Amino acid sequence: MSSALRLLAKRRFWPLFITQLLGAFNDNLFKFSMVILVTYGIYKDPAQDFQFNALASGIFILPFFLFSSLAGQLADNYDKARITRLVKTLEIAIAIIGGIGLWIQSIPIMLTALFLLGLQSTFFGPIKYAILPQHLEKDEVLAGTGLVEAGTYIAILAGTILGGIIIDRDGNGVELAVISVFFVALIGRVGAQFLPSAPPQKEVEKIDFNFIRSSIKLISATLHIRRLYLAIVAISFFWTIGSVLIIQFPPLVENVLTATPAVASLFLGVFSIGIAVGSILINRLLKSQVSARYAPYSVIAMGSFVLVLFFIARGWEGLPDGELYTFQTFMMHDGAWALLGTLAGVSVFGGMFVVPLYAFLTTTVDISETARTIAANNVVNSGCMVLGALAALGLSMLGVSTTEQLLLVAGMCIVAAWLGQQLHLACD
Repeated sequence: MSSALRLLAKRRFWPLFITQLLGAFNDNLFKFSMVILVTYGIYKDPAQDFQFNALASGIFILPFFLFSSLAGQLADNYDKARITRLVKTLEIAIAIIGGIGLWIQSIPIMLTALFLLGLQSTFFGPIKYAILPQHLEKDEVLAGTGLVEAGTYIAILAGTILGGIIIDRDGNGVELAVISVFFVALIGRVGAQFLPSAPPQKEVEKIDFNFIRSSIKLISATLHIRRLYLAIVAISFFWTIGSVLIIQFPPLVENVLTATPAVASLFLGVFSIGIAVGSILINRLLKSQVSARYAPYSVIAMGSFVLVLFFIARGWEGLPDGELYTFQTFMMHDGAWALLGTLAGVSVFGGMFVVPLYAFLTTTVDISETARTIAANNVVNSGCMVLGALAALGLSMLGVSTTEQLLLVAGMCIVAAWLGQQLHLACD
């Protein structure tokens, strides 16, 4: 672990780490501030709350599905550092749009900003992984991937906690959220300035701006390699599970656990820290070797903890008369620590499952094709996540409760374990 952390002192890694961390922090600060404002301050109906969360998740993910192929082409054909600086400059403008939406409490403007944040993340997505094998030694790639994932989820933790603290259940604190989103975008742009050059590794090709044709071509050119196919499908299934699970957190906390936004922030924070811990732990277990041998066991353990979470939530006793647990009173509840420990188990084993799969993507293909490989993965991932969000929304409209949908998540982990086992057999 200490050898992995030494990467943070190297110019070839730390600017990427900081840029990614601040970007993930800002995405989640804005998104969670918006969700808290809408869930607690605008909508009062549990069904509307759940449907808005599903819609917001789908809108953020949609650009990955539509534009990842273009992002991959650009990253493989131009200097990745220059693209990053352009993307982070655009994030400042997006922060202004999002701030206006929060300020006037306009749901359409907030959702527009969320889509644009997803769009800029789409163009940075292939870069943050493709740049690793270009700047790191081969035996450093798994460690670097783990640190990027860990940093991402620590940033998600900080963003979600701050979003839940800044805006209360009455909608107060919007001004501070607006200022915070803008200044984090500004600092992220400064961090991107220190990225070392990452020029293309082959001659520049003609860019295909037809995103439908280029997406089909990109996926077909990638998925014929069996280990890539299995890794991409396993990652996509994992994020489908994650999208269904994360959509449930705010309505689960408000309507089942009857708790305030601070508890919803705590939930997402524990989930984020758990994935960060799992990301680093799996690198330690594998001793920097890219392998899927722990993947099936990790996701089975994850599904088991989701099942325990279902039983805890089903037996939870909420407060009467519309009262909500505060952070303090929630932590005094007899079942609080068991609930948080179960959630930590879900996320730690989730991080252990997914991190080696990303390392497969960046080490299987030639360095000149890594961005397109990540982009192909992002297209498939985002499509599956949108389907997951739609499935959660459809089940909600059919009357399937938030708690009952946890059973669906647990069942999906069995399929993910089978995919992980197939990848292990194909590669190890």
